[in-house]
Amino acid sequence: MQIFENIKSLQIFLSEQRQKNRSVGFVPTMGALHSGHLSLLKQAKNENDLAICSVYVNPTQFNNTDDLEKYPRNLNLDKNLLENVNCDVLFCPTNEEMYPYERANGMAMSFGRLDQVLEGKFRPGHFSGVGLVLSKLFHIVQADKAYFGQKDLQQCSVVQKLVDELFFDTQLVVVPTVREDNGLALSSRNERLSSEGKKLAANLYQALQKVSDALQRGKAPEQARQEGVDSLSKYSEIELEYLEVVDKRNFMPPTDATPQVEVAVCTAAYVEGVRLIDNILVFS
Repeated sequence: MQIFENIKSLQIFLSEQRQKNRSVGFVPTMGALHSGHLSLLKQAKNENDLAICSVYVNPTQFNNTDDLEKYPRNLNLDKNLLENVNCDVLFCPTNEEMYPYERANGMAMSFGRLDQVLEGKFRPGHFSGVGLVLSKLFHIVQADKAYFGQKDLQQCSVVQKLVDELFFDTQLVVVPTVREDNGLALSSRNERLSSEGKKLAANLYQALQKVSDALQRGKAPEQARQEGVDSLSKYSEIELEYLEVVDKRNFMPPTDATPQVEVAVCTAAYVEGVRLIDNILVFS
């Protein structure tokens, strides 16, 4: 595995690979890698000549400095995991490399409705930071395909909008969420949970399943949503931020007038002070 910290050296390497007509699959991450990330790398490896992973904790997408400081980091372990799945290239830049200018005076991005609901509502400025760093990474790597996990479903919509609006010649590939045996979605933030916290957090997935079952039994979205909320209310240690049923196309609440579409049941909650998100898709 080749490792690059410098943008220019990575671009020179990738230019040489493109001259050989080698396709590139790209997995952008913030490190603290787990099996979910590795599933993205494996698919990128299977579908492309080169698999590239970036490990960079992007400061501009954190609206909470405490969350940024506590975000798990272990680059040496990440390197070992990437080598085990035969990742070809690791890009691990510094803040100075990615943001050579003063971040406080940096540019901002708007994603319309997506900035106003769910993650956009509860994490103001988050998607602007995501869009900014991915624009940089997409420009640097110029991958044929970029791989993201379904766990960050709303972010996937942001990425697709970014690709469409800025004409990036990169195909977005969304890979299903990888879960623990108890249903807990794999996340780098899970490292901050105790064993009991992980068991407790698995109830988020159980609540999503209750909502999904209710929807498939024909219950109205609000009734189904309430079943999920009620199931979580039994756990005082879970601080629910939101649990919503939305149209997957636009993250708006489905209405009686909405045609039969795929809906998403999305949630965010705090367990042991750690913010977790999850979702499942339902054909309504």
